[in-house]
Amino acid sequence: MTQLGRPTGIPAAPAVATLERVANPHPDRRYLVRFTCPEFTSLCPITGQPDFAHLVLDYLPDRWLVESKSLKLYFASFRNHGAFHEACTIDIAKRLETALEPHWLRIGGYWYPRGGMPIDVFYQSGPPPDGVWLPDQGVASYRGRGG
Repeated sequence: MTQLGRPTGIPAAPAVATLERVANPHPDRRYLVRFTCPEFTSLCPITGQPDFAHLVLDYLPDRWLVESKSLKLYFASFRNHGAFHEACTIDIAKRLETALEPHWLRIGGYWYPRGGMPIDVFYQSGPPPDGVWLPDQGVASYRGRGG
């Protein structure tokens, strides 16, 4: 661990962010891990205007868990990163799949509207796993995103 328990600044870009993992204490069990980031931000790669999203990440761990502080810093590294909604969402999924090698992963990127239209991006690594509780991601279809 290079970040947990130490002062750590926000990485300048997602490519240089360190995503750390820890051993799964229960690799013999099938269970879901969820992280929710309701205030994710990035920049439009064309205009430089801020974009905002509510991200919900679910994964079924195998040998590794993502260390939460490193995940928070990784998410924060997108604040000054210019990329379209689709690129941000899928890049996060790909990076986590590479780092964790989970049995299964899904991400819902619920992006707030720009130009009057929200763009939601969804990805999952394969069919939902059998025998694991997969709760709804809990984000309303767009009607002001508040409920």
